Amino acid sequence: MVKFTALALALLLPGVAFAQTRIGEVSTTFRFVGPNDKVLVERYDDPKVDGVACYVSRADTGGLSGAVGLAEDPSRFSIACRAVGPIQIRGEIDKGKKGEEVFTERTSFIFKSMRVTRFFDTQKQVLVYLVWSTKLIDGSPYNAVSVVPLQP
Repeated sequence: MVKFTALALALLLPGVAFAQTRIGEVSTTFRFVGPNDKVLVERYDDPKVDGVACYVSRADTGGLSGAVGLAEDPSRFSIACRAVGPIQIRGEIDKGKKGEEVFTERTSFIFKSMRVTRFFDTQKQVLVYLVWSTKLIDGSPYNAVSVVPLQP
């Protein structure tokens, strides 16, 4: 019943993004009430670059607040982006210093989200993916980066 309530609540919230594919998870902390705290491994395919997939591991807070979607997940994550096939860029990608947001996923009810931003290093001909966190008042310095070369 709790999982159904959390799913129904998540479907009603506008702008809630989910990973394209959940690869797996491991429990890290036992909770007497509600689900355990976990580390999730999720795959995101770059919507503008065919042949590139990013694998993100991130903390997921359990307990009663986590079960109903009110917990705030810690801003700790890792990212590994790889060429998983021939790389084909569709359309224009942002080549500016601010990069282009590729994925966003909420990590709290309203105030916090995990983001993946793509940069293009024209000199080295690589795509650089940065995972970071936003928060309404103040963001987090925790981040991770991964690089995918365009030429083998």
